[in-house]
Amino acid sequence: MPVITLHNLTKTWPGAAQPAVDAINLTVNDGEFMCLLGPSGCGKTTILRMIAGIEHASGGEISIGDTLMDSVARATFVPPEQRRVGLVFQSYALWPHMTVEQNVDFGLRLQKVPAAERIARCLDVMEKLRIAGYASRYPAQLSGGQQQRVALARMLVVNPGVLLLDEPLSNLDATLRLEMRAELRRLHETFGTTIVFVSHDQWEAMTLATRIAVMSAGHLQQVGTPDEIYARPANRFVAEFIGTPKLNMIPLDQPASALATHIQQRLSRPKALHICGIRPEEIALSAQPHSDSVPMIIDNIIPTGGSWVIELVSGGDRLFHSTQLRPRWQANQQVHCLLPHASLHFFNQQGQRQELCASE
Repeated sequence: MPVITLHNLTKTWPGAAQPAVDAINLTVNDGEFMCLLGPSGCGKTTILRMIAGIEHASGGEISIGDTLMDSVARATFVPPEQRRVGLVFQSYALWPHMTVEQNVDFGLRLQKVPAAERIARCLDVMEKLRIAGYASRYPAQLSGGQQQRVALARMLVVNPGVLLLDEPLSNLDATLRLEMRAELRRLHETFGTTIVFVSHDQWEAMTLATRIAVMSAGHLQQVGTPDEIYARPANRFVAEFIGTPKLNMIPLDQPASALATHIQQRLSRPKALHICGIRPEEIALSAQPHSDSVPMIIDNIIPTGGSWVIELVSGGDRLFHSTQLRPRWQANQQVHCLLPHASLHFFNQQGQRQELCASE
């Protein structure tokens, strides 16, 4: 499978003050499952459409394998039908008057593949996606998850070098979304196709992708594995965007804050640190005080189904702690919060991550 390379990729819409995609540099490796993750309007779908050839780049270059697909500077543009790229839309875009089998073999008919080969390839892909039993049905007779599999089968049967998925699970209910996440993982393992997946759902990205590219306002914020993105966010945006409940943020420039004072006292060498973050699940609660603990009052205990979120307050300070163990605490009870040094994330005034060694 080919490698996708984006070099200074830019897209500016007419009349817009800022680029929708601003000088993106990204490499999607052979056989990788890459997720473009970010809030609505950050430019992730625009990048996907430029890779597919549906949109022209305003600047920079797109290469798939050794072939330059789009470059304004070199006056090069390869049309979509010549890119060997399969695009699955959010709406699935199935032909309503065609059966499942006819939808799946539509691309092969356009390629004038012989009938015997066409039938064999369609049957193979439909069996792998477990929709062979629906071959004679029409899209209106299928569930959302089944329609999703048909849309995927239609792309996979033509053997694209790259599969592009534009938020394909957003129209499904919670149960089907869970099933289709497992389906997409199995599909990637079975076919080994290079996949670029667009999503605003962090859990889809964390459970599906081999690497994640986090975006905001047309800019690439961080690229890494799910573990890297979660454990070492490159900036405040990534830190707060990834994680539910989101990262607790503690301003360090507030002398009246007991939490800020406690953290500052633990730093042996002051730095230009603006804010400290800690994941809710990494806070530890104790009934007894410790040398590294801060007393706080439980303001609320919120059940979320299989886990609990505990809201803690002290003066103007507020923290959220999450646990999968049924809490033994009560509202209005005082507890002592331990903030492990290894779990703290520090950011400067510009929101960039600042690294501290263990002795600091």
